[in-house]
Amino acid sequence: MARVSVFNHVSLDGYFTDQNGDMSWAHRGDDPEWNAFAAENAKGGGVMLFGRVTYEMMASYWPTPAALEQYPIVAERMNNGAKVVFSRTLDKATWKNTKLVKSDLAGEVRKMKKAPGGDMVIMGSGTIISQLAQAGLIDEYQVVVNPIVLGQGRTLFDGLKNKVNLKRTKSRAFGNGNVFVVYEPA
Repeated sequence: MARVSVFNHVSLDGYFTDQNGDMSWAHRGDDPEWNAFAAENAKGGGVMLFGRVTYEMMASYWPTPAALEQYPIVAERMNNGAKVVFSRTLDKATWKNTKLVKSDLAGEVRKMKKAPGGDMVIMGSGTIISQLAQAGLIDEYQVVVNPIVLGQGRTLFDGLKNKVNLKRTKSRAFGNGNVFVVYEPA
């Protein structure tokens, strides 16, 4: 059965976007160790799952010459990899290799987990994370804690109604101050 993972950056105070929905604070500075890790992690494969807001942000950046020049390995993966965007309001998905699903998020992910094919990863998309966590469909949470305090913003789990107990399976600290932590449901 395919697995669903989350890969997201959060601030020290627990936000994945600032109060204006911006995530650029998670991609500051040039750290060769971190860049090598990010490039290797991008090779992991699997179908990328997005909500509309994250999809539109990613689709506006990764196909650009700047992305291709600055992060060539990650850009290649983002542009050529299979993607699914979940949105009730989006009319069409134009980014290469993207399927649009307009309803039944949990049901569609359950079908995808049972179907032949690879694992899935969610990046950004806090609303989707919250819904899939509530439905018990997330197998692994990969969280990068960034050394910044935002004060306000959105958490990955806005709207979650029940606790999700987790156990840490891995962690790694980087020279830029980022700490990569992996959790699975307990």
